[in-house]
Amino acid sequence: MSAQEPKTLRLLFPQWQGGYDETEFSGQIYAFGARLLAFLAPKSEALTIEVPVPAWHEGVDASEEGGVFFRSALRAQAQAATKILQEHRPDRVLTFGGDCLVSQSPLAYLNERSEGKLGVLWIDAHPDITTPKDFNHAHAMVLGNLLGYGEPALAGLVKRPLCPEQITYVGVDNMFSHETAFLAEHNLNRIGSSAVRADSGPVLEWITKSGFERVFIHLDIDVLDPAFFRSQLFANPDVNEYIESEHGKLRLQEVARLLKDVDRATTVVGMSIAEYMPWDALNLKKMLAALSFMH
Repeated sequence: MSAQEPKTLRLLFPQWQGGYDETEFSGQIYAFGARLLAFLAPKSEALTIEVPVPAWHEGVDASEEGGVFFRSALRAQAQAATKILQEHRPDRVLTFGGDCLVSQSPLAYLNERSEGKLGVLWIDAHPDITTPKDFNHAHAMVLGNLLGYGEPALAGLVKRPLCPEQITYVGVDNMFSHETAFLAEHNLNRIGSSAVRADSGPVLEWITKSGFERVFIHLDIDVLDPAFFRSQLFANPDVNEYIESEHGKLRLQEVARLLKDVDRATTVVGMSIAEYMPWDALNLKKMLAALSFMH
């Protein structure tokens, strides 16, 4: 690595306690997805460190604290991730998660490091500014925490909260009433799915006008249309009931083009990929594990 090249750290963050899964094995898919993402990523000389996350096991007590499941565990994991970042002081952080809360520590670290001069591209079907009074799964609170709202015990870990003008959403089309009110109150910029379907113009225009020389990307896999990309929450083959939440509308090739265009237009100093839920791969893994002759 030359002196001019950024120091990159890859975080493997198999966090599952903040997520939502209607199956009886609620902790397995998030951790498995994080590890598979890290495997799928291109080989790199960058250091990879795994954030310590207790593995899910059958019969685990899903304790609710202050209206949030696993709050103490999530707080401890966020602190562990922050400690890793502070010890290694990377210029770029690539995070393989896990539920959406994995973005909190890397983004908080990079925002503090850049003294708030960081653009945030939040590619997601949901705004992630929920509070415990609306929902009890912390993955829906992560951006709220980073803005200084969300869940108080987790938001309190963010030393330098984001400002609303740093953020642009991509893919958030429809919302619950409390989410709509929050975005309006804080004047958060939002680019709908249809606006980036043909080209990346609106996002590139935001990058140019904002003046941010560095950008962090949060990519929630559920921004993708579940009819075409099945490894996500809304395409669980074992759940027939409709989940009362917005589904993504973008195709993988549209998101891929957008990311490449952003990569060419600015300096990406961080990216988190979250909520990758490879149901078929996990079920195949379980099938093989049940065969005595495989061991």
